[in-house]
Amino acid sequence: MHDKKLPFIKEIFDKFKETGSPDYYIYTNADIALMPYFYEVLKEYILKGHDAIVINRRRICSLHAETTSLSELYANIGKSHPGFDCFIFKADLLKKFNLGKICVGIPFVEATLINNIAAFSTNPLFIANAHITFHIGLEVMPSRNKVYYWHNRKEYLNNIHPKLKPFLSLNRLPYAYLPFYLKLIKWGLNPALFTLTYLELENKNMKQKFLALLNELRWRILQR
Repeated sequence: MHDKKLPFIKEIFDKFKETGSPDYYIYTNADIALMPYFYEVLKEYILKGHDAIVINRRRICSLHAETTSLSELYANIGKSHPGFDCFIFKADLLKKFNLGKICVGIPFVEATLINNIAAFSTNPLFIANAHITFHIGLEVMPSRNKVYYWHNRKEYLNNIHPKLKPFLSLNRLPYAYLPFYLKLIKWGLNPALFTLTYLELENKNMKQKFLALLNELRWRILQR
């Protein structure tokens, strides 16, 4: 496809199976640094019953980063980042994931993982703005390799998303707890999320609520 060789995310996840029988797996980008309390925080969330946790990094200015101590980097609160780049999920979920031939280091990796989690986890947690991980550099949308980008885009939209779509649930998606208008804005702005699909789920959810309300009215009238 191209002279730059990149592994498929599935190839990396297949290696997970050689690590024994852990309860959870963690996958994160190579340029993500962990805060000292990272694992303690995860433990607390897992004990609360979350079978998948997704963490957005903080962004720290790269100016003078090479001469800055690790403690100073930990203390730098940085800026928020909209992208999902640290994924923790119960090991059993991996058996259900549909990963296709998505290349790592290219857009649509996070869309693939987010939507697999939304499709198959039962109690996911999306942490958008906490100081748990960080990345040195303020960029949000770095330049992308067009050949790999279009490969991943076609692979996700043509081969992965259609298989995940029947399992997607509105209450397991990022920003599910927000009012509709805020969800719509965040879905539209986040490149890892797909507004049209989620609007279809919202419409289905509203129809179900409306039918439930009609049925409740019927039962109340019959009881009189």
